Amino acid sequence: MTGTHHPIAVIGGGLGGLVLARVLHVNGVTAAVYDLDASPTARAQGGMLDMHEDSGQAALRLAGLHDAFRAAVHTGGEALRILDRHGAVGMEQSDDDSGNHRPEINREDLRRILLDSLPAGTVRWNAKATGARPLGAGRHEVSLADGTTFTTDLLIGADGAWSKIRPLLSDAVPAYTGISFVEAHIRDADTRHPVSAATVGGGMLFALGDEKGILAHRDADGRLHLYYALTVPADWITTNGIDYTDTEATKAHLLDHFAGWAGNLRGLITDAEGPFVPRPIHALPADHHWPRTPGVTLLGDAAHLMSPFAGEGANLAMLDGAELATALLTHPHATEKALTAYEEALFPRSRASAAASAANQPVIFSPDAPKPLLDQMSRYRP
Repeated sequence: MTGTHHPIAVIGGGLGGLVLARVLHVNGVTAAVYDLDASPTARAQGGMLDMHEDSGQAALRLAGLHDAFRAAVHTGGEALRILDRHGAVGMEQSDDDSGNHRPEINREDLRRILLDSLPAGTVRWNAKATGARPLGAGRHEVSLADGTTFTTDLLIGADGAWSKIRPLLSDAVPAYTGISFVEAHIRDADTRHPVSAATVGGGMLFALGDEKGILAHRDADGRLHLYYALTVPADWITTNGIDYTDTEATKAHLLDHFAGWAGNLRGLITDAEGPFVPRPIHALPADHHWPRTPGVTLLGDAAHLMSPFAGEGANLAMLDGAELATALLTHPHATEKALTAYEEALFPRSRASAAASAANQPVIFSPDAPKPLLDQMSRYRP
């Protein structure tokens, strides 16, 4: 049964949806946010994010939260190391806080800042959207997993890669990129695993070769966040016979993939702790767009899911949320005009970032890596 009507409803309580709700809130407009998680702490939110000056940080300024963000920044997190499979250092860059255009923050801390900035009850937890249908005149009805429905004058899909709102606008489905990650952690690394801690360094590590890699970063609490990246078929995760809840079996399988790599790099596998989480990397077409459809739009991964190889996903989602809110505030009585203005800026911006991300993938995972990445980085340096 339909019990509630919202002028604005946001499906998905990730960073983009929360920025949207926050910018509207500080300007006196209420949005209802529906999220499938049982609570704000029901699942881990991921590791560190580098906030870009012209996107993520710009969104936080519009949300009035830039000072709170700066207070939670992980000092030193912009350090970078690039190694080859033999452990030779091709590039080492410290974070001296001189420019700090892309400071690092833990995703959970950032999400907490956004949630704490919203009135209680803004986010409806344990509310999984299963679909939506148009009712005419721009209104929509959204169905939830518990069997209830609600209606809204403006429906915003901020519900990620496998969005339930996207089918209202587009037939596009995320495609496998050819790369799969297996995620793990090393806790209290400086004390318990100093070699692994030194290998990763103070910020981000790329250890690359043979079309694969070990990508890692240091969280603010000293934990090492690890991604073992493999060029494998789309069905590899389901057909390799590995039970990822079996830590030792998973380690043995990964060590086979990284046979012949330097001992300190293989140590990033043997020192790791479960749970190991497989993450096949998917992306929407770089030029994904849709016709203006009354009363509904998308933001973040629902609109422009891309591989993580340009570091743009979270930043763009937040900028999407801020710009959509700004458009709605600029045109308070002309929703379609606001959505048109938002999408006209969204499509070229996301197209450029998605294309850059796709172009970086063969650079990072080339047969002679890390040379192409080092060459690219040298062009960026003054």
